Amino acid sequence: MKKKRKVFIILLIIIFLLAVLYFILVNFLVSAALVPSFMRKLESFERITDESYAAQVQTSDIQVTRQLALNHTDEWLETVDSRKISTVSANGYTLVAMEFAGQAGESADEDTHLWALVLHGYTGWKEEMYPFACWYYEQGYRVVVPDLRCQGESEGDFIGMGWTDHYDCNLWIDYILSQDSDAQIIIHGQSMGASTALIMTGDEALSEHVVAVVSDCAYTDAYSMFGDKVTEWFYLPAFPLVDSARIVLKLRGGYDLTDASALNAVSVSNTPTLFIHGASDAMISVQMSEDLYEAASCPKELLIIDGAGHAQAQDKDPDTYYGTISRFLAQYTTNQTY
Repeated sequence: MKKKRKVFIILLIIIFLLAVLYFILVNFLVSAALVPSFMRKLESFERITDESYAAQVQTSDIQVTRQLALNHTDEWLETVDSRKISTVSANGYTLVAMEFAGQAGESADEDTHLWALVLHGYTGWKEEMYPFACWYYEQGYRVVVPDLRCQGESEGDFIGMGWTDHYDCNLWIDYILSQDSDAQIIIHGQSMGASTALIMTGDEALSEHVVAVVSDCAYTDAYSMFGDKVTEWFYLPAFPLVDSARIVLKLRGGYDLTDASALNAVSVSNTPTLFIHGASDAMISVQMSEDLYEAASCPKELLIIDGAGHAQAQDKDPDTYYGTISRFLAQYTTNQTY
């Protein structure tokens, strides 16, 4: 009897230790995937960035077009009137953005009511979206480009995967409306920024001043993406780790991965949306944009760019990319200067 009891106690201790180790592993994965400061300590930030770059399409036409766009953007940044702005999230984090409103030495064009909110992707920063800001500015828009929560200069605890970000980005909409009560706002997002924009369109609280969304290489939902990346980046099985990560993230970060569903959002959206994706995207399957397009209840259009990898559609075929955006937005905005 005593021997059986001893074995039982040993088994309980082993189970307890395994549970503790599992909890530590799940906590580690959540931090390694969603806390940039922790990612940098592990050097996973650099590794993920390198792997993401290696998965891109490396053709010369994309590289040349990209460099031309960067050169043009650098020239634009030397002349455009810009200023750093900030707001505070509901839970007290300072969020930072750049606003581009007029030529250096001149006041902003007060006759235009066109605004673009331009959103970067996972582990990104506002500066990488400046080529898009440049394009919108040259089409007559005032532009706001934020660092999303926990990235760039913005404070935060966990990367929001579009969920906490959609609340934060509504603060930037409020800012725009404080500057221009007649604003017509376009939200242009790339990757996680695109999913953020789509999640915003499913929110009943979204301002009617948001007249259209450009979604470039969005994912359908954070739960699926987290599962894919746990396997791809950490070589671990998605099940049961992702469901465990949901619980840990809910406790630590205050949101559920399943909440961050662009697919659910577009199914109730009324906001006109242009879905764009590269056919050769190795990071987020083009099927995800096709699924989003099929599920969307709003006025919609789908553009697939052959030969483009993740977030490369604008560099693979800039004429088609920007031409399609121009034509699409012309249906939903006024006083344009295309």
